[in-house]
Amino acid sequence: MTTAAYEGEERGVGWLVFAASMLGLAGIFAVIDGIVALARSKFYTANAVYVFSDLRTWGWIILVVGVLAIVAAMGVLSGSSFARWFGIIAAALNAIGQFMFIQAYPWWSAIVFACCVLVIYALAAYGGQRRTA
Repeated sequence: MTTAAYEGEERGVGWLVFAASMLGLAGIFAVIDGIVALARSKFYTANAVYVFSDLRTWGWIILVVGVLAIVAAMGVLSGSSFARWFGIIAAALNAIGQFMFIQAYPWWSAIVFACCVLVIYALAAYGGQRRTA
């Protein structure tokens, strides 16, 4: 194995661990966001106007998307190619959900959106590489 191939494989593994950990972290934060939106809606920005429905509906949407992201993060750590695509879809749904939730908590939603974009990049660019023992 050449040095360049080894460095590319090592960088890919690092990106995959990053993607799995950030996807899990974004999922945990989305679950917390969803629970807080359902329990204490006064925590978020007052008089926010949403694309459709209200804060409680978006709380449920973010909660479900967060659970999907956590499951996808565990799958990405297992290394299966199905988990790679499921992770990309979960990160994309989380990014869209956070972008639509931006009226409630703008800076936080923008940060989680950026993390989801990095996760999509990592899984798309390096998720197809198989680890060799």
